[in-house]
Amino acid sequence: MGDLSSDLALSLSADMLWTAVIISAPVLGLSMLVGLVVSVLQVVTQIQEASLTFIPKILTVVFTLLILGSWMLGVLTRFARTVIGNIPAYF
Repeated sequence: MGDLSSDLALSLSADMLWTAVIISAPVLGLSMLVGLVVSVLQVVTQIQEASLTFIPKILTVVFTLLILGSWMLGVLTRFARTVIGNIPAYF
C-alpha cells in the first residue's frame, strides 16, 4: 500500500471545501438577503417581533432547495464520482 501524500490530502481537502461552498452558497445567500429585507422592514415599521424573521427565511430555504436541489445533488454526485473513481490513482 502506498502512502497518501500531504499534497494529495490538501488537494482533496481543498476540492471538498470548494464543493461545499458552491453547494451552500445559493441557500445561504438567499436566506441572508431575505433576512436583510425583513430586518429593514422591521426597522421601518418598528415591529420588533423575533419570530417574524424565521418564517420568510424558512420558506426561502425550502423553495431554494426545491428549485436548486437537483443541481446541488448533481454537483455533489460529480465530486463523489471523481473522488471514488480516482481511488486507485491515490495509491
